[in-house]
Amino acid sequence: MQHRSLAYFFVFMDLLTSALAWTVFYYLRKTTIEHVDFNIGESFYWGIILIPVLWVLLYYLQGTYHDIKRLYRIKLFNLTFLGTLLGSVFIFFTLLLDDEITEYHQYYKSMFLLFGIHFLIVFIPRLILISAIVGRIHSGKYAFKTLLIGGSDKAVEIYNEILSLPKGINKFIGFVNINGVDRKLEDKIQYLGHLNDLESVLRENEVEEVIIALESTEHDKLRSIISRIEGGDTKIKILPDMYDILSGTVKMSNIFGAILIEVNAEAMPIWQQALKRFMDVVLSVIAIIMLVPVYIALAVGVKMSSPGPIFFLQERVGLNGKPFKIIKFRTMYQDAEKTGPQLSSANDPRITSIGRFMRKLRLDEFPQFFNVLKGDMSLVGPRPERQFYIDQIVEIEPQFLHLTKARPGITSWGQVKYGYAENVDQMLQRMKFDLLYMKNRTLALDIKIMLYTVLIILKAKGK
Repeated sequence: MQHRSLAYFFVFMDLLTSALAWTVFYYLRKTTIEHVDFNIGESFYWGIILIPVLWVLLYYLQGTYHDIKRLYRIKLFNLTFLGTLLGSVFIFFTLLLDDEITEYHQYYKSMFLLFGIHFLIVFIPRLILISAIVGRIHSGKYAFKTLLIGGSDKAVEIYNEILSLPKGINKFIGFVNINGVDRKLEDKIQYLGHLNDLESVLRENEVEEVIIALESTEHDKLRSIISRIEGGDTKIKILPDMYDILSGTVKMSNIFGAILIEVNAEAMPIWQQALKRFMDVVLSVIAIIMLVPVYIALAVGVKMSSPGPIFFLQERVGLNGKPFKIIKFRTMYQDAEKTGPQLSSANDPRITSIGRFMRKLRLDEFPQFFNVLKGDMSLVGPRPERQFYIDQIVEIEPQFLHLTKARPGITSWGQVKYGYAENVDQMLQRMKFDLLYMKNRTLALDIKIMLYTVLIILKAKGK
């Protein structure tokens, strides 16, 4: 069963158990607290439909369904307990507090009854399911597909150590080597290629974990390797003696005796990621509706400015290196890049008169709200670049690939603080701000960037 199937089954189970818990609570509340006959009325039906959906939404924002295979019993207990507590308080103040009662202490009884019933009915099936998944992981049926980077004695050592553990969670699908020479693991697991083939190996084999086993002479390659892997759900683990050369957030991970360092590159908590996507969709829908007159006026202006289409579609590199078509209002004369990719400059003769006005106010970016709805982009994130320029930048600074590990944005910290780049050197300067954003992503920072962007538009500081 794949990650997504497990998540869907978990959601379905939570919907059923939440509905059952609400039914039991409703019955006991009526008969044991309010001492009235149990009658199934309109309020019960609304509750049995809406309450489970609210619970699942809360658990989704918690990140419960993000990576079911990596849930363990203590974490599951903490998530369920905290989620049940927050949800019970919310339901109490929104649905139960206005109920007519004869004694004030009935409120407290209802609150504790709701919490206790929901927690028990929801947690027990969850515990059974997670216990079964953990058992299948340890037996090798659900073990994480693991790629080993390195082919030297160090790689052989960590491979043998993990293989000897009584409760393994890793299923080695193969290894890639660093220098093209060391292939000492070839008689144990499959050789999948050189480090240059890393991205294709990760993609084609659906790798879930990567263990980096480098010799001390190869430590200079670590940051570049991590930048190429980070993103998505792939976990990265490295050997302890590399700790002192790695900057960023890490956490120690004891894998049943094999001590590895797990690189934790994601600064934004799961619940904030979910809420960020929700805000993206809601705010984009509102913006599109409110900007309809602006869209019409700009479309007419573009059409009158010069022959050619109203919209300009260009391939950019998005989340995890996936290409997509970015949508803009056309600001240049048609065939402006007939001689090849070119970055625009302050006095670019290819820009039309209406195009120059739109760039000043960044109005040409407004159609990208549709990119956000499609899931290609976010409101805030590193600006997407073309593969042509990414290849040039990566030759100078491989860390640029880290920016492709997040959904690109209509606006970014780099664009706010630095602005549009006119050449590769300026792209590298702007990259520093976007890397800083990636390491410190929060909803509060996103909101701050959006407010700064509005100020830039109002002051016409674009170019």
